[in-house]
Amino acid sequence: MSSTSLHPWLLRLIPLVFLALWSAGFAVSKVGLAYAPPFTLLAMRYALAFSVLLVAFLILRPPLPRTRREWANLAVVGFLIQGVYFGMSYGALVMGASANVVAMVASLQPILVALGAPLLVGERVAPLQWLGLALGLLGAIGVIVARASVAVESLFGICLAVGALLGMTSAVLYEKRLGVAQHPVTNNLVQYSVGLVCCAPLALLFEHSPVHWAPAFIGALAYLVLANSLLAISLLVWMIRAGEAARVSALFFCVPPGAALSAWLLLGETLPPLAWVAMVIAIGGVLLATRAGSKAAR
Repeated sequence: MSSTSLHPWLLRLIPLVFLALWSAGFAVSKVGLAYAPPFTLLAMRYALAFSVLLVAFLILRPPLPRTRREWANLAVVGFLIQGVYFGMSYGALVMGASANVVAMVASLQPILVALGAPLLVGERVAPLQWLGLALGLLGAIGVIVARASVAVESLFGICLAVGALLGMTSAVLYEKRLGVAQHPVTNNLVQYSVGLVCCAPLALLFEHSPVHWAPAFIGALAYLVLANSLLAISLLVWMIRAGEAARVSALFFCVPPGAALSAWLLLGETLPPLAWVAMVIAIGGVLLATRAGSKAAR
């Protein structure tokens, strides 16, 4: 399906749907973690997503990676995203970090990529990128400090959120440096396989709390599998292939306020006015650093 075959209103709607699905994932994950340990929840999520993708693979028969190196690259990226990023994000939520703060920290990823990508190819980092990084960090710290007037954030949880940020940044930089384009079904099938292999043994070895099959948990798990792991990722790939890469980058700047709204609706998490001001500063820093990086690359 090409972008030209869609009605203009649908073209405008798809990015908004993606933003809503992705932003709500932070709060929905915290709902699910109230009923299941983190690695158990991740293993279940990956197993269900893998099952759906396996059926799609058998029907579509997409091409497989041609070399061992391509297989290894997919596995490394899968480990960094599904194992490190999601594992530490869920750990941060379990340790008491709010969905707002985890989303805010994760939103700094475009800044680190904008700084890291030029360094990988020997380009100079523009002064505006450093300014954007400073503003992004200042805004993120401001959100955390401002939320302290409402609820105390877990320091260890924040450290885990930073670890998740570094995991996602490493995955993007690795993909930029060594990755080879693969069919999205093949790509996701391998990555969720790696995620399942990483999380299932940890769940079996270290997590002994039972899963509480409450309606809220079933709804959260269904959302994480269908809305986040399958639909949101498919929309993301479609937008990029439709030539919407710049707009996709801009969408991620809107994830923190979207996550804050979802956390308020689902979890009752609130942000004081000063936190909203700090969030705007952080988003502005991400936007400034990313655009400066794009101009430097050109």
